[in-house]
Amino acid sequence: MNMQKVILITGASSGMGYETARILAEQGHRVYGAARRVQKIEELAEYGVQALPLDITDEASIIACVKEIIAREGRIDVLINNAGYGYFGAIEDVPMADAKHQFEVNIFGLARMTQEVLPHMRKQHSGRIVNLASVAGHVTLAFGAWYNATKYALEAFSDALRMEVKPFGIDVVIIEPGAIRTDWGIIAADHLRDSSKGGAYEQTATRMAEGLRKLYLSKIPTDPKIISRKIARAAVCRCPRTRYRTGRGAKFMVFLHTILPARWWDAIVVRAMMKM
Repeated sequence: MNMQKVILITGASSGMGYETARILAEQGHRVYGAARRVQKIEELAEYGVQALPLDITDEASIIACVKEIIAREGRIDVLINNAGYGYFGAIEDVPMADAKHQFEVNIFGLARMTQEVLPHMRKQHSGRIVNLASVAGHVTLAFGAWYNATKYALEAFSDALRMEVKPFGIDVVIIEPGAIRTDWGIIAADHLRDSSKGGAYEQTATRMAEGLRKLYLSKIPTDPKIISRKIARAAVCRCPRTRYRTGRGAKFMVFLHTILPARWWDAIVVRAMMKM
């Protein structure tokens, strides 16, 4: 696909979304970066990225964002659902409001954005939806229940969506990164530590939080630019795969989780997190 595409990227104010927007704009595509912090996206104006305000949990904001692009371009060729949120903590400790918010961002907001874009893609009988999932949609960690649940749900959502929209010429692609060198891990560690204070899980959760922080400050996680290049390729290549499992250790972790008995996996994960 060498022709210019009209591309919408959510969560484009930082990390992989920011870098992916830059890459695709440099390739000559019409890129719209959407997020709450539009000031950060405006830094990419020199590459041709156009910033739009978006609160993925606000239906009116989603409708306005898509409407604006259609008014300007008349079409949307690619939707990259990159916006995401991570909150770690023991199931007993995490307030239900926080658990629901994680689903609102990672699943329901993503689904509502997809619903709003699909009629336009069906009308043009072409399009591509790229969903940023994670190996966390296949591999579960202690204290990651709510985050894992949203990513497992996204896998099922994407598989069903792919079958439903195929007759309309629309592709659905899932990106499944492993650990990425961003602030996400530090934020998750802080949430885990704070949510467990004074509770029954404080000692274990604190040690795991320290492990997470150590991991994400090390050189082990993959450079986000590598993942962004993969996302950009999946967004515009002629024949995309249904899944891109990418980043250091991603394929191996899923392989181990598949072949090992559940109790073996549980023991390995807990032991590894304690020793980090």
